[in-house]
Amino acid sequence: MSRRRKGRDVNGILVIDKPQGVTSNGILQQVKRLYGAAKAGHTGALDPLATGVLPLCFGEATKFSQMMLDSDKAYIATAKLGIRTETGDSEGAVVEEKPVPSELSATYLESVFDDFRGDIQQVPSMYSALKHKGRPLYEYAREGIEIERPSRPVTIYELTLLDVREDELDIAVSCTKGTYIRSLVEDIGEALGCGAHVSALRRTMASGFTLADAQEVPEMEAMRERDESLDGLLVAPDAALSMFPEVKLSGPSLVSILNGQPVRITGQSLEGFVRVYGNEGFVGLAEATPEGDGIKLVPRRLVKTSDQR
Repeated sequence: MSRRRKGRDVNGILVIDKPQGVTSNGILQQVKRLYGAAKAGHTGALDPLATGVLPLCFGEATKFSQMMLDSDKAYIATAKLGIRTETGDSEGAVVEEKPVPSELSATYLESVFDDFRGDIQQVPSMYSALKHKGRPLYEYAREGIEIERPSRPVTIYELTLLDVREDELDIAVSCTKGTYIRSLVEDIGEALGCGAHVSALRRTMASGFTLADAQEVPEMEAMRERDESLDGLLVAPDAALSMFPEVKLSGPSLVSILNGQPVRITGQSLEGFVRVYGNEGFVGLAEATPEGDGIKLVPRRLVKTSDQR
C-alpha cells in the first residue's frame, strides 16, 4: 500500500526573491513548511551567493518543472576584475591576481563583449552542479579532483554593460538555460587579460517571471503570524507556459484528452507543445504534430481540473 504524503494539497507556482547566503533547497523547505504543502519543488537552483527570481512549484505545477527549468534566464552580475578565484565567485580562495587595464572604456569593453554575444561554447565550472557519473562536479572539486568537461553550446541573447568602476563591471545578461554566469565572467576577465570573478549575482527573470512577481520570505512569515492566507500569492501553472500556443477543446475531444487519448483537430497548423484549455480552464500540455488537413494532439502533462469531475 502506498504511503500518503503528509501536508495539504497546494497547487500553483510561487515566485520567491531568494536572499543571499541560503541554498535554493533551503528556501524551498522553508516555504513548503509555511504552506504546509505535501509536494513542492524548485525549477533550477541558484548559488547561495546569488539572489533573485526563484520559481517554486507546488502540487500539480510540479508536472511542468522541467519546462520551466529549460526556459531562458536573465541576470545582473558584478564582475570583480584582477582576481581569479577557485570557484569563480567571491566565496572561493584567490588563485591569481593581475593588474587591471588602466583604460576600460565602454567602446573597448563592447568590442570584448562582442565575442561573447550570440551562440558561444562554454566550459562549465568545476564548482557547478553539473553531474559526472552521478555526482555533482563541485564534490570532485572539493576533493581536489579535476574532471575534464567538454564545452557546451549556449546562447547569450543580450550582454549589456551597465556600469564601469575602477576594478568592477556591472553587466546584464539574457541567456539560454545552462549558461554559467561565473564561467562567462571568468572568460571576459581572461579576454581583458586580468582575470575576473563574480562578486554579486541577481537573477532578474526565469520562466517568464521577473522580480516584480517575486515574494519575500520574511513578509510571508509576517502574513502567517497575522493569520493571513498565503494561497493568494500562488499563480496558476499555465502562467509559466505562455511560450506555448493555446488550444481550446470541448465535447468529445476534451474528454479524450482528459482520458489520456490523442485527438485529431482539423484546420490547425500547430507543431510542438501546446497549452490545452477546457470548459473550466487549463487542463495541461499536449504535443501537436501535423496530420492531413489538421493536427494530432497527444496529451503529455495533464492537471486535475473540474473538467474531469
